[in-house]
Amino acid sequence: MGKTRRRRPALPTPRAALSLARAMPKQLSRADAKTLFARLAEARPHPTTELEYKNPFTLLVAVVLSAQATDAGVNKATKALFAVADTPEKMLALGEDKLGGYVKTIGLWRGKTKNVIALSKILVDQYGGDIPRERAALEQLPGVGRKTANVVLNVAFGEPTIAVDTHIFRVANRTGLAHGKTPLEVELGLEKIVPAEYLQHAHHWLILHGRYVCKARKPECWLCPVADICLYTEKETGEQKPAKPAVKKPTVKLAGKPKLRAASAKKAAKPAKKKSTKKGTAKK
Repeated sequence: MGKTRRRRPALPTPRAALSLARAMPKQLSRADAKTLFARLAEARPHPTTELEYKNPFTLLVAVVLSAQATDAGVNKATKALFAVADTPEKMLALGEDKLGGYVKTIGLWRGKTKNVIALSKILVDQYGGDIPRERAALEQLPGVGRKTANVVLNVAFGEPTIAVDTHIFRVANRTGLAHGKTPLEVELGLEKIVPAEYLQHAHHWLILHGRYVCKARKPECWLCPVADICLYTEKETGEQKPAKPAVKKPTVKLAGKPKLRAASAKKAAKPAKKKSTKKGTAKK
């Protein structure tokens, strides 16, 4: 029997190709991407994390605690914690209950406390108290995902990694730097388009830009240094939008309840009561 040939997929018609191109999100060119990072670098020449830490271990703990929490809230809790436990050994000696007393103001603190104690034990048992410098090894630690591993690699060890959090995910998609439906897609897209000379600090430039300028609900486009090359179509001007006049709804009068004919007829048929008149007897 002869081999059946597989039919090649038909090429899209010019009209279909044009509609497909229009549906695809626009992306910045490499030249515009380089201009974008040059301007962000000029605005913030020395970007850094806003989490407070003493060494790679305390940085790791701070990033684990920062999941679904603000950096300011984490810093407030870890200031006292890191004064007494800044190594895996000291953290294990502190114990889960006492650790919880330091971080109970942070959201999801019970689960995070268990993770910090568990990862401290692994670091002591398997790495002699040191922090591994490989992403795969970091991701094996409790409470550590790809984003946390990338932050540690970038900040503690100077690796050119990009940790995609909610701010970077928004800025990358909004500006046209890198489109993606998942953090990993955005991360891989950014690695392709970010110029090599800006890759080391790209993570911090994007996260700080998203936190203070390109905000989620109302981006401050009038203050943005890259507004002219950003592909976001709904740019904010900063002008106060006039309030819509209040429309007074017309009041609708409800009709009264109709009287029942039977009840009115019955009332009309009922004879009126006669007043009784009693004649008094004259006294003799």
